[in-house]
Amino acid sequence: MTRSWVGVDVGGTKVLAVRIDASGEVQATATRPMPGRSAGPEAVEEAIVLAARDVDGGRPPVALGVSAAGLVDAAGERFLFGAHLPWRDTPVRRTLADRTGLTVVLDNDANCAAHAELVAGAARGVGSALLVTIGTGIGGAIVLDGRVVRGAHGLAGEFGHMQVVPDGLACECGLRGCWEQYCSGRALERVTRVALGRHLDGPEVTALARAGDPVALSSFASVGTWLGIGVAGLVSAFDPGLVVVGGGVSAVGELLLGPARTALVHSLQGTAYRAVPALVPALLGPEAGAIGAALLARDGRS
Repeated sequence: MTRSWVGVDVGGTKVLAVRIDASGEVQATATRPMPGRSAGPEAVEEAIVLAARDVDGGRPPVALGVSAAGLVDAAGERFLFGAHLPWRDTPVRRTLADRTGLTVVLDNDANCAAHAELVAGAARGVGSALLVTIGTGIGGAIVLDGRVVRGAHGLAGEFGHMQVVPDGLACECGLRGCWEQYCSGRALERVTRVALGRHLDGPEVTALARAGDPVALSSFASVGTWLGIGVAGLVSAFDPGLVVVGGGVSAVGELLLGPARTALVHSLQGTAYRAVPALVPALLGPEAGAIGAALLARDGRS
């Protein structure tokens, strides 16, 4: 019997599941919508279980990995807080293990994505790198000496909640002026809505931008510029060899990364005298978090 492992990425708008084989090759994928923002933890857990069943091929996997957008404790046991998820200091790993009868591995979504990119993606063979994931909000991960660094309490890499505008826009996390309020899928939609006077979702804005619509292009320029500004601060702090941009919004490619590269150079000190790290898209795309969760389930969470 062929052994398999399942990874599920839990974000603000969808639950994405993948099944991998022993070599790490993706065998199946499935997506389910996230329950509404008013839904409780049980509804999210049910969505995870159902998404995992969608890809298991009728045979239970060896283990289940869960990639979640928010704060996960250092032991990988509890989901502490997430601006876009209803869990609050919840023993998610144990709850899902009890529900599925499987060994469950839990980690932050950006850490999972970084692990995937280290093993099989854009950061393969790179000793020092940063990962920035852009979706509903912003996540991040730090790679030093070829390993994901989680920090003293497991909470490193929460780049999206760095304050970039004092007393700026209110954030779902309870703070104001967080980076993700200016650089995220929701930021893209808000900037476009203000300019057009009507709501468009991310794919609609992308389609307009690719067709050359000036408002949509300006919206991407705004979000991309904020991406470069934030990355410049991270480069000053960590001096990485590479910056990988992942998450759903990153799939638009140069619409976002072009303005970001320009802003990175303009916002970073001493660019005439230092190496500016390449800003590149994640090779595994929006599935990186789920793939990383499956790989951690296969290999064990270090």
